[in-house]
Amino acid sequence: MGSNILQLGYYLFEGYYWLILIAILGSWFPKFQSTKVGEWIYKLGDPYLNLFRRFIPPLGPIDFSPIIALFALKYLGIFALEGLRQSLNAIGI
Repeated sequence: MGSNILQLGYYLFEGYYWLILIAILGSWFPKFQSTKVGEWIYKLGDPYLNLFRRFIPPLGPIDFSPIIALFALKYLGIFALEGLRQSLNAIGI
């Protein structure tokens, strides 16, 4: 059961990582943002990306905040899943 919970957590973090990556790549194509799928992806991804855009301003036409956001999400996932694994081990699941 514990491995199923960890696997679900891994898939959630990995899925959100790919959603953010698609949102970043989709920003290069203005027509993508106006599609139903594009609107859905941006509604889910923009709140997370806006956290980083608030603190890391673009340098001219280049915006480095999505790169930092992807690294942060990857490491947050690693730390969160490791903490969950240790917690599940501690309670014996």
